[in-house]
Amino acid sequence: MKHLLSISDLRKDEIIGLMDEADRFREALLGREIKKLPTLRGRTIFTLFYENSTRTRSSFETAGKWMSADVINISASSSSVKKGESLKDTGLTLSAIGADAIIMRHPSSGAAQQLAQWVAPAGNGPSVINAGDGSHQHPTQALLDAVTMRQRLGNIDGRKIVIVGDCLHSRVVRSNVDLLSTLGAEVVLVAPPTLLPTGVEQWPVRTSFDMDAELVDADVVMMLRVQQERMHGGFFPSHREYAALFGLSAAREAKLQDHAIVMHPGPMLRGMEISDAVADVPRTAVLQQVNNGVHTRMAVLFSLVASGNEAL
Repeated sequence: MKHLLSISDLRKDEIIGLMDEADRFREALLGREIKKLPTLRGRTIFTLFYENSTRTRSSFETAGKWMSADVINISASSSSVKKGESLKDTGLTLSAIGADAIIMRHPSSGAAQQLAQWVAPAGNGPSVINAGDGSHQHPTQALLDAVTMRQRLGNIDGRKIVIVGDCLHSRVVRSNVDLLSTLGAEVVLVAPPTLLPTGVEQWPVRTSFDMDAELVDADVVMMLRVQQERMHGGFFPSHREYAALFGLSAAREAKLQDHAIVMHPGPMLRGMEISDAVADVPRTAVLQQVNNGVHTRMAVLFSLVASGNEAL
């Protein structure tokens, strides 16, 4: 495996292998006062973010540092990108400096694939990890979500996963649909008609506009952030109406099965897509997702940088 660009590039056994590797890293670090492994000593990893991030960027940096890699962060706002440098030239510059891996977030769908073609045209060059490209893919988020589900529920096959919210602009939903359907889950997308993607009828999912009906037998309820920064025009009448129809209130949470869990990729918009009361209940796995993000990204970096050179 040379790059991680999309969940659809991974076979079922590769997905499970990365999940298992994440669990092994978690177990290896349990009880350690100093969280440091020599796994990637001498390797150089660049994070290149053209969009803001808290969880993804910091967990990738933590993952690299816990494996003793040299991690260098580059923000588009403070780099030569502000002077007009192209993505191609930025990528080739980092490759020439000696990058072993480039972790990139970019507002344009397909940017990670393009970067991989530029910096490793014949498979020789740094690995590229897609940390989110437009509304296309966010593969490590889907992997860490699956790790969290497996820890809480024991298995994913046959589980009903209800994903609620802005499915139109979400890269998280696309990666999760690819992964969860591959692992045998039933995926239901709940959103207003204006926030469902074009062509969703071709996806391996069922769609619904009735959140209350779908929650009753759900094993997982995954709330999505309303991505107002990607919206141009009116997609719903008001925040208040959206919260009433598609927000996870305390009353709705109380109707869930006892074992059901609540997830959110973050950042949460409390009071709109999820109430304060629900965001902090024991069944909500948001902070467990964040914690698993470090171990999952350790697994990805190990698989790409420490071993294996075959491109998917």
